[in-house]
Parts: sequence; structure tokens; C-alpha cells
Amino acid sequence: MPIGAISSVGALPALSATRPAASAPNAVEGFQNMLSDAVQKLQQGQAEADLSVARLAAGEPLDLHSVALAVEESSLSFQLALQVRNKLVEAYQEVTRMQV
Repeated sequence: MPIGAISSVGALPALSATRPAASAPNAVEGFQNMLSDAVQKLQQGQAEADLSVARLAAGEPLDLHSVALAVEESSLSFQLALQVRNKLVEAYQEVTRMQV
């Protein structure tokens, strides 16, 4: 089965014509807000896990399973954030090594 040739490539719009000039600062602010929200949620989860461990150690009637679950969830979210940071640093280093 033969494949036909591409008839016209000139009909594709240019990227600079479709993207407004002010979108870059908005994208940076959006990424910055998303990143700060993720860090804030990570800190909040760790604080809640620490609080539940402290309440359990103080003798309050808490379910041991819920405390262990909160600690493990906090640990996993920290490990995920660490791996995301490592991938971002690795990508940044790769971009800085590129020759223009």
C-alpha cells in the first residue's frame, strides 16, 4: 500500500503568531504557584503526621493504624517530592549542557 506525499506544509501557522507575548510570565507564575502549593501540602502532611505521633505518645486514645498510615503517607509523599526534584535538577543540568 503506497503512502501519499504531504501536499502543503506552508499552511501550518507559525508558533509566534498563535502565542501572545504575555503568556510566558503567566506560565511562570502558574508553575510557581503550583510548586509552592505542592510544598505547602507536603509540609502540612508532615506536620499532621508529627502531631498524630505526638498525641499517641502523650497517651491520647488514637488508633495505631491511623497514626502509622499518616506517617507512611507522609514518608511516601516526601520521597515522591524528592524524586521529582531530582528529575527536575537532572533536566536542568541536561539543558545547561546543550550546545546552541
